[in-house]
Amino acid sequence: METDIQHSPFAFQCRGKFIDLSSRTHIMGVLNVTPDSFSDGGKYFSREDAVAHALQMAADGADIIDVGGESTRPKGPYGDGAEEISADEEMRRVIPVIEELSSRTDALISIDTYKAAVAEAALKAGAAIVNDISGLNFDPAMAHVIVSHDAALIAMHIKGTPKTMQQNPIYENVVDEVKESLSESVEKARSAGVEHILIDPGIGFGKKLEHNLSLIKHLNSFTDLHCPIVIGPSRKAFIGMLLNLPADQRLEGTAAAVAASIMNGANVLRVHDVKEMKRIAVVVDAILKAA
Repeated sequence: METDIQHSPFAFQCRGKFIDLSSRTHIMGVLNVTPDSFSDGGKYFSREDAVAHALQMAADGADIIDVGGESTRPKGPYGDGAEEISADEEMRRVIPVIEELSSRTDALISIDTYKAAVAEAALKAGAAIVNDISGLNFDPAMAHVIVSHDAALIAMHIKGTPKTMQQNPIYENVVDEVKESLSESVEKARSAGVEHILIDPGIGFGKKLEHNLSLIKHLNSFTDLHCPIVIGPSRKAFIGMLLNLPADQRLEGTAAAVAASIMNGANVLRVHDVKEMKRIAVVVDAILKAA
């Protein structure tokens, strides 16, 4: 049984905790410990508020808490882009939160960072997953850090950098190009010895409206990579463009994108509204399992 777990991309031991992503859709709750994130910047900036919100998300059904200390909000119709911060500042924001959460919840903790130094500190503090928006392409030391801690990797696709990603991104075929890039990230991770790899097509990270819609519609194309699929459509700008609504009024649009994503193969949903999206996941899962 142990051998089967270790060699399954969907059911594995991650730093002493077992997770089976094939059994049902899993929920990853977004915890922005930042003053400037696009959706809830500043709302959970203090350690006390961040921990309380994370524990509430776990109570609402979050399987994973994704802790981020640096906003990657792009410049666009809803404001200026976020400023890059140092690794030291990022650690100052997230490490106390992760340390406290690791002793107060059974949910897996993920660190949302592309910096190896931050990932190292977070894993030592109790995180089990590294959510790297660059897919191992920004920091050459990241894979070694993940391997040395027997952590899991979420390799996301981004076109450009957070500063440049929304400056007229162009694709000939967005699904094929994102899939090829993710395949390269997976191969890089496997070559370095990373055992537990999830992939994320990066909704909103260097994509226009039509690109995001196409990725969700054709999400099942990514099953060829034989990795669990993570997707994060929650409150994203493409929903705002379709509905002409600000970030805090995109619940229904997010729900529609979440339902479509599950129907098309998503294994993990990265969301802000855990309670509501958990309910949607339960219903869609039941539909998919029906005779």
